[in-house]
Formats: sequence, structure tokens, C-alpha cells
Amino acid sequence: MYNAVGGSTIHWGSHFPRFHPSDFRLNSLDGVADDWPMDYFELEPYYDQNDRMHGVSGLRGDPAYPPKPERPTPPLPIGPGGELLARAYNKLGWHWWSADNAVASAAYDGRRADVGEHLRSPSSSDIIFWPRALKQGARLITHARVREILVDETGRATGAAYYDRNGDLQAQYAKVVVLACNGIGTSRLLLNSRSALFPDGLANSSGQVGRNLMHHPCGYVMGLFDEDLGPDDGPRGSSMLSQEFYETDPRRGFVRGYDMQISNVGGAPLQVALGGLVGQQVEWGEGHHRDFAERFRHQMGIVIMTEDLPEEHNTVTLDPALTDNHGIPAPKIDYTVSDNTWAMLDHGIARATEVLEAAGAKRVVSSRLRRNAGWHLLGTARMGSDPDRSVVDRWGRAHDVPNLFIIDGSIFTTGACINPTTTIQALALRTADHLKGEGSSAIS
Repeated sequence: MYNAVGGSTIHWGSHFPRFHPSDFRLNSLDGVADDWPMDYFELEPYYDQNDRMHGVSGLRGDPAYPPKPERPTPPLPIGPGGELLARAYNKLGWHWWSADNAVASAAYDGRRADVGEHLRSPSSSDIIFWPRALKQGARLITHARVREILVDETGRATGAAYYDRNGDLQAQYAKVVVLACNGIGTSRLLLNSRSALFPDGLANSSGQVGRNLMHHPCGYVMGLFDEDLGPDDGPRGSSMLSQEFYETDPRRGFVRGYDMQISNVGGAPLQVALGGLVGQQVEWGEGHHRDFAERFRHQMGIVIMTEDLPEEHNTVTLDPALTDNHGIPAPKIDYTVSDNTWAMLDHGIARATEVLEAAGAKRVVSSRLRRNAGWHLLGTARMGSDPDRSVVDRWGRAHDVPNLFIIDGSIFTTGACINPTTTIQALALRTADHLKGEGSSAIS
């Protein structure tokens, strides 16, 4: 949950992978969840457009995907540690590839190259999308907290009620309302937008608003090497990835798969001393400097990002007592990691350990489930063709409210096992085209 102009891309890893074609067809292929009411190839032109807008860095030809156009800018370096792991993947005969990143590696579209930026990508949404919107006449209101979506007596959305920076309640009226508040914020807002026409929350005749919350539970494996792997000056998210175990293989004991994301985890000295993502701190006392020297500039890490299947018992509801300082009910999250995901995590930890050992790591430590994972908030206003089983249609348009659209990760039917940002943005671009074209009837 991140409130800023540019959203959570103000502080993100900039890792920019696409879904696979199979991710839109889980029910047809694997008999789980539901198929999306669209496929990869319908979204592909918007993936391409979004890559061009961002100046994505990457390497063309990844065999895990259908052919992509030439990446707008060259791939970011994988560094000495990445080269070690690449040789290990080759030795094992497993897929790896240079990762797509929303960081331009060369001057692009008036923006400077920024290979070593850690905290703020030059392709954050405040830089890519907002200037274009403002140039076209959009008006940006900051320090606004929306309480509810307003509707008229016919059930059409008329705008939003929000508290301004002074805490005064205001109303913004519109012919079309578009929500982009993520899998927690959108469901919270819809559930709080109750009325006589929508007693269970707006757009919730299916009862699906707030259900099927998906994260991406992550394991983490870190290897310590004798070699000096240099400073952590690559992409913050992932310099390379392996999708060897992405698709379903029934022999593994779980459905669907996981993504391996590889990065140099040298980090700043304090980050290393505190144990980084594994959380195992450098020891105190006489062995402190020895332990620190063994880790600093000598670490490589592999994140195991799993596919979290939609389950109705994973929910976002309104807390009956807790509110924010404007009296708006807080979201209450009820979420359990599934047995399928635990099996996936265990398999991924074992495979990542194999890679690091094949690369020559002298010691390997792991965390079965990263406690600071769960930042991908997906699936609580799911897309589908059946209004009894979904909240929005294939364009993100609410089944119950003809001029209400949702363009964030809450509309994901399934979550895949990769970062969702480029898919969220591609869907938003597609919905924008729909609104300009055949969807313009929503405005009238």
C-alpha cells in the first residue's frame, strides 16, 4: 500500500517480465482456477507499447516466451556473480536469461541512462505516464483520500467522495470512474461504497469483491563465495532470471510453478550486517569483522517467486472496528499460504541450492518464506465472462456498473509467478483504447 504520485513504482525493483501464454489458460491446461476472458496474444501489442514507453532494457530471444521485438535498450549487466550463476545454469542444463528491467540502459526518450539507480527507477509512473496525462489536460489532486464511489438512482457511477488535504469532504463528479488502488485498496473502496442499490458493496452482486486475494509467496536462497563479486551496482530487482520450473509438471507434486530471480545481493554495509533478505545477522563480538568480510561483496541470491492460486478464503474485508483518521474502515486481510505453494517453495529452495552449489558457493543459507514478501496485491475484483463468478468483464468494466472500470492488479483472474507491473500497465493501456473506441458508450 503506497500512496504517492506514481504509486508503488516510486520505490520498486523495476523487474519487468511478462506473463506467459499459459498464464491466461490455467483451467484449460491444468484444471485449476479459471481461464482469463482474453489471451496473451490479445495483450501482446500493449506489452510492446508499454516496453517502448518505458525504454525497457533487455535481450531479445528468450526461449521461454513467444518472440518479442528488439528490446528498446540493451540489457543491464549481470555482473561477475551473474556470470558465475549463468555458468551453473548451463552446467545443469536449465533455462536462464537476462532480465527485462524498466530501467533504460541508454539515453532514451529524453531521459538519461541510469544503470546503477537503486531506489528510484527512471521509468517510474510519475515520469512515464503522468507528464503525458498532464500535457493532455488531466488535473492532478494530491493529498486526497477517497471514501466511496458515488452512484445515482440508476446504478451508474457519478464520481467519488474524498477528503482533501484539510480533511474536508469533497466530491469529484465524472462520466466514467476508473479505479487503480491495488488488490487491497480497490476492494476496500468498493466494499465501503454501500447504498440501497448496492447493500453488499459496489459491483459486488457476485460476492467476489474482496475474495481470491493473491500475493507471490517468496523463498530466498543466498550463496557465499570466495570470489569478490564486486559492488551491488546492477538493477535492484533482478539482473537475470530462470523460468526452468515455470510450467506445470505433475511429477513435482504441485500445480503450476515458480520463477527464479537472480541478483547481486552485496548491498550497503548495514544491509549486509543485518542479514539482508535471509535475515541472518552478522554475528556480534570477536567474530563480527570476520563474518562481515566473508559476506560483503561475496554474496549472490536467488528469489523463488511462486504462483499463488486464487482461493476464495483469502479475503479482504472491512474491519468492524479499526478505521483511518477519517473514519473510513480499514481493510482486514485473511490469508493462508496453500499446501500447493508450500510444496512449490520447498522444490524451489532445493533447486536454487543446487544452482549455487554448482556455481561454487562455499556456504548456502535459505529462508523458506520471506517475511517481507506479499507486496503484489492481486485478484480481489477478478476479471471474467460470468457475472456470477467475477467482478469485471474482459475490459475491466464492472458487470454491475456500466461506467465503472478497474485497471489495477485486483482484476487479475490468476497471478502467474512473476512481477505483475507490466501486465497491469498493459491492461490499463488496453482499457484506455477500449474507452476511446467501442467502450465510449460508457461515457454517454
